[in-house]
Order: sequence, then C-alpha cells, then structure tokens
Amino acid sequence: MFLIVGLGNPGAEYEETRHNVGFMLVDRAALSYGIRFKRSGKAFSGRGSIKGVEAVLLKPLTYMNLCGEAVRAFVEANALTAESIIAVYDDCDLPLGRMRLRKNGGSGGHRGVESMAHHLGTKDFKRIRLGIGRREGVDTAEYVLSPFAPDEKGALDEMLSKAIASLEVIVAEGIDSAMNRFNSL
Repeated sequence: MFLIVGLGNPGAEYEETRHNVGFMLVDRAALSYGIRFKRSGKAFSGRGSIKGVEAVLLKPLTYMNLCGEAVRAFVEANALTAESIIAVYDDCDLPLGRMRLRKNGGSGGHRGVESMAHHLGTKDFKRIRLGIGRREGVDTAEYVLSPFAPDEKGALDEMLSKAIASLEVIVAEGIDSAMNRFNSL
C-alpha cells in the first residue's frame, strides 16, 4: 500500500496558492480514481486503488510547517512504513511546470518536508517536487502564498497531469522507473 501525502495548508484562503500544489495533486488523484476524503484525526484521508494497488491519499490539516505530526499519527495508526510514503509538494527551485521525483533526500529548505522527516525519524520517503518557480524581488513566503496567475494555469494543469501519470508509474513499476521516465521531461 502507498500513502500519498499532499502538502499544503487547509482553508479557503490557501486553496489556490502555489504552496498548495500538493493538495491540488491529491485532489486531482481523488477525482481520477474515485476516492472520497473523510476526516481522519489531524488529516483528511481517502482509500482506493491506483493501477490495482491500494493507496491512501492524505491531506494534513496541521498546516505546512507542522504536517509531520499528522503524517506520523496516520502512519502509526495504520502500521505503515516511511518507505510506503510519497510526499507531493511545491518547489521554488524548479521552474513552473517542471517536476522532479526522488527516492529520498534532504528537505531543500522546505519546512513541510523537514517536519515530515523530523516526525518520521527518517528522510527515506519518496518525493514528487512540483515546480512553482520564483519571482525576482518578491519575498519567498509572500510568493508561495500567492495564487497562480491566469497565464500560469495551463502550465500548472499540464504539470499536475504529468504528476498523476508519474504516480501511476511509481505504484505500478517503482520509483526508479518513474524517475527515469519523468525526470528527463
């Protein structure tokens, strides 16, 4: 079973912001695979199947910087391992529309990933980094909490579609196959 964790902030005021592309992806996955969310402790979760493999979609409700609390609680309650986790989150160091898959690694300064690594006690979880770019002269915190501009929606939609396809490859064929296929795009 895979646990696909979308990182983001709960609440309508954050819904369309760059920092919430992780939530956007798990919402899109839920629609694609007919998975319904329900409140589960400190998160919304939904169980279903992706390419015939059992998967859980998770949206922590503890806000980005504390998301590790919700992830750890869910992992412990369901006897999961960090190796079954796929974290999906925004990355300012990638241009809008680009994505990178990783087996594990550091946080790259992303506080949500830092929180997950801290609360899980390991950095050994898979990642889908979704590029949101940067805007010169704009504070990073302000930028990530801003909505996408209308002319960016096409690149966002295309990236989310590629990310869904990469999820399918990860669960069906493994992270190495997905990295080979999608990191070159």
